[in-house]
Amino acid sequence: MDVRLTNEQQQLRDAAARLADDLGPGSVQDLDDAARVARLEKTVDSTGWRSLRSDGASGVEVAIVAEEFARGLVDVPFLGPVLADDLRRHVADDQQTWAIGVGDEAFDATGIERALVLRDRSLHAATVGAPAAGADLTRAFAALAEPLEPLGDLSQEQTERAYALALVVTAADLVGTSRGAQAAAVEYAKIREQYGNTIGSYQAVAHLLAESEALIEGSISVLRHAAWAVDELPPADAVQAARVAKIYCARATRTVCETAIQVHGGIGNTWECIEHVHLRRALTSTELFPVSLEEIDLGLS
Repeated sequence: MDVRLTNEQQQLRDAAARLADDLGPGSVQDLDDAARVARLEKTVDSTGWRSLRSDGASGVEVAIVAEEFARGLVDVPFLGPVLADDLRRHVADDQQTWAIGVGDEAFDATGIERALVLRDRSLHAATVGAPAAGADLTRAFAALAEPLEPLGDLSQEQTERAYALALVVTAADLVGTSRGAQAAAVEYAKIREQYGNTIGSYQAVAHLLAESEALIEGSISVLRHAAWAVDELPPADAVQAARVAKIYCARATRTVCETAIQVHGGIGNTWECIEHVHLRRALTSTELFPVSLEEIDLGLS
């Protein structure tokens, strides 16, 4: 495995990062800016990135976009549609934008009318219903309207690789979220002063941020391997690598986000501080396709 990104993959990362930086919400108030969201939706739709898998993209490339979008808190559908596209490519030739069914709800369903549901190895289509309550302020859940319409069946290998990709993409979302939370905390530590010095100059704060950075670097490493494994290893091994990545990234990201709130001090517990948006997104991605320690045979604690 070569962990280095190719020139094309680096260009993809740069493009996704620019889009997230230019049109993602820079503050909590920006989440309610309908004009910004409309521009973001139009731009994301024009990139074609929601159909990356049916265009032949690798798991690494899907993870690259997911990570950068999470870092910038991109608040239009991507994760749901790209996972739905990965499944629909086996039974349909078109590249329509669908949400993905998770349990009894559609996820990442804002503005989307149809959702793809995988039951055992059978694919079904469902109509997206009324919005459902959720903690994430950047991505929405919705009810799934019955009845479900059968679309076709997948092979065991296709099902396992789709599951591995789902774990990898949510792990990538967690890594991006942790990077975004860390960046906001570092910037705040550079400008917030106490006793005549910036708080980042004090070891108590600097050590917290350094520990978070170490967790992020570890998450990136385990994610890269799992993303590569989606297409390159046997399905069972790909799922195993993805499960390990999901557990590690979920635990690391929660720590990073909670540390970022702590670095902000009292303001970190206010609605106006964007760090709670990072934490809400992290908790949501953790519960999407959750993994328990019992499902892996490694000594993680």
